[in-house]
Amino acid sequence: MSDLIVRPLAAGEEALFDSLPDPGLVGYAPLGITYATGDYRLEWTWIALRDGVVVARAVWWGGPDDTEPKALDWFDFTDADAAVHLLRTAPLSAEYSLILPPKWRDDPAVHAAATARLDAATAAGMTYLVERYTYTWTPDCGLPERSTRLEFRPEPDDDVIFTLFRRVNATSVDAHARRVIEEKGLDASAQDDLDYLLWMPSPREWWRLAYTPDGELVGLAAPCYHYSAHCIGYIAVLPEQRGHGYSYDLLAEATHMLAAEGAQKIVASTDVPNVRMARTFARAGYPVTRHRIDLLP
Repeated sequence: MSDLIVRPLAAGEEALFDSLPDPGLVGYAPLGITYATGDYRLEWTWIALRDGVVVARAVWWGGPDDTEPKALDWFDFTDADAAVHLLRTAPLSAEYSLILPPKWRDDPAVHAAATARLDAATAAGMTYLVERYTYTWTPDCGLPERSTRLEFRPEPDDDVIFTLFRRVNATSVDAHARRVIEEKGLDASAQDDLDYLLWMPSPREWWRLAYTPDGELVGLAAPCYHYSAHCIGYIAVLPEQRGHGYSYDLLAEATHMLAAEGAQKIVASTDVPNVRMARTFARAGYPVTRHRIDLLP
């Protein structure tokens, strides 16, 4: 067998990247996103070639001001060993989110395509974290009923938001928050969540803290814009305020705010094990449009 060549894509080689045969069952291809439309960087695009033929490819993504990638978007191959070698060789590291259709386990071809990628990523050293639901609201879904029992106010002080995240994450079931807490501590998890919201290009002024009529803080609704789509950046209810259905009120408020900004699509997500939040999205008219499996580098 000839030697494998692993290298970044060069300028003008977009057709070479697209030459790898892929039925488009999983990942970004079924969403209509192509390499040309994904705002990807050549230096973060790597291919593995054997006899001049692409047998594996991987593309990392980051925002326009990021110096390191935020996510591994594309990971496709016809040779699993080459794919593993590519991930081990490329000097890039980021979380891999494999995009899947709903009920992906029920379709043998989709299940096989997903399993092959997960197995290769795991063999390259990545570890499974969680499976998540992804929701997509459109105007056809209708607007959820807006809350009349909470007051929503902007909060310009990042320290206040940090403290809220710290209180919420102390009892959070979110897999990403739990992982950061286990590795770096509660403060680090709160800072990560704050940094993530600040990283998005949407106005900081969109965030809202929710209060009861008596002035008790309930939580945070953070409608945002994530470069390609409006999104629900965060819905957080303080531990002592849980059990009253407030997550619906916060989600409804964020949805109304983004709709008022002209959003024709609002993307949101939650961990599959987070049954309460999944019920909240369903109640607010957010349909599950895909699943996502997150692996850590």
